[in-house]
Amino acid sequence: MTTTLVTNIGTLVTGDLSTPPLHDTSVLIEEGVIVALGDEGARPDLIVDAQRQTVIPGLVDGHVHPTVGEWTPAQNSTGWVHNYLQGGTTTMVSAGELHVPGLPFDELSPDLVLGLATVCRRTIGEYRPSGVKVRAGTLLLIPGLRETDFDRMVEADIRQLKFIFYDWSRLDDGEAVQYMTWAHERGMVVKMHSGGVSRSGSSRVAGYEVVTAVGPDVIAHISGGPIPMPDDEIRGVIDDLPEAAVEICSSMNYRATKITIDHLVATNALHRLTLGTDTPGGTGVIPRGMLRNICYLASVCGLAPEIAVAAATGNVTHHHGIPGGMIQPGQPGDLIVLGPIQGSRARDGLESFALGDLPGISAVVVDGMPLVTGRSEQTPPPRRGAVLRR
Repeated sequence: MTTTLVTNIGTLVTGDLSTPPLHDTSVLIEEGVIVALGDEGARPDLIVDAQRQTVIPGLVDGHVHPTVGEWTPAQNSTGWVHNYLQGGTTTMVSAGELHVPGLPFDELSPDLVLGLATVCRRTIGEYRPSGVKVRAGTLLLIPGLRETDFDRMVEADIRQLKFIFYDWSRLDDGEAVQYMTWAHERGMVVKMHSGGVSRSGSSRVAGYEVVTAVGPDVIAHISGGPIPMPDDEIRGVIDDLPEAAVEICSSMNYRATKITIDHLVATNALHRLTLGTDTPGGTGVIPRGMLRNICYLASVCGLAPEIAVAAATGNVTHHHGIPGGMIQPGQPGDLIVLGPIQGSRARDGLESFALGDLPGISAVVVDGMPLVTGRSEQTPPPRRGAVLRR
């Protein structure tokens, strides 16, 4: 049994909106699972001394487009998952493996989309490139699927589905709504591309009429991916689908994001807010994308930094029905140690976010194992670095 103690924590953000930040505490992890907060009575195999820095959950990117291992044809780049780990991302949720070269968007069939999702689920979804947990194998919903196809998805352990290439001229025939029923009967989560056409050019425009008629579980990049629906439709979707998660991505329209956040605050609905990067894609490869999302929400949109952190961690896992994203007993031992970089006037990691300053990462722990120590390859050095002792 491997036991890891993260000690000497100045401020701890749990990723749970209902829990305020904790101070002067520690996290005990056994066999990859958090077993206690503030308990230093164990004899650990590994000690991560946070040096009074801020600890937050490992970031959960709710919108990525993986393809083959750590290669992305969208940007012809390799090693992107490793670099996202260095940016604090410990879990990713696929929004569809749609950048496979030659994928015939206009000729997608039930067998093809099921086969693609199954291959991705059994490859990148299982071998954990660079130690990152990639929830891959997201099926692209198209016309013509039958209930038996949903049973096949269950057999292949496919739990995430996505509307992006669906023909919305068929909205009135009830098929899309039937998909939602079949998915929910099997415990699946359905995300929907919203707003204008994506980089692929083959996606479909989805505004208020389409989104509210279908009622997805997660409204993808509501403030732009790359462009959003009109402002009044954003507010209407938030109001008329009160159970749906509202996702904001790095491909955002910044003005529309401010409108979205203001409306979520006004309607007391920040528990519905989730974050992602919508990369790799036309927006590029952004190793610090999730950190920058948090900075934007806290420094420009006025959210408390711990709420912005929860939107990037616990909210994402909750709405996608997966473990992680919270520093609580029983959850995976995934966390980040970070703090103000040299030259920042912030006093801790949360104040860095509030000022819009990128924090420096000095440790990333996944399932209790320190995968990044000393300093991240993707952030400037923090004023103090975590210390690893065996």
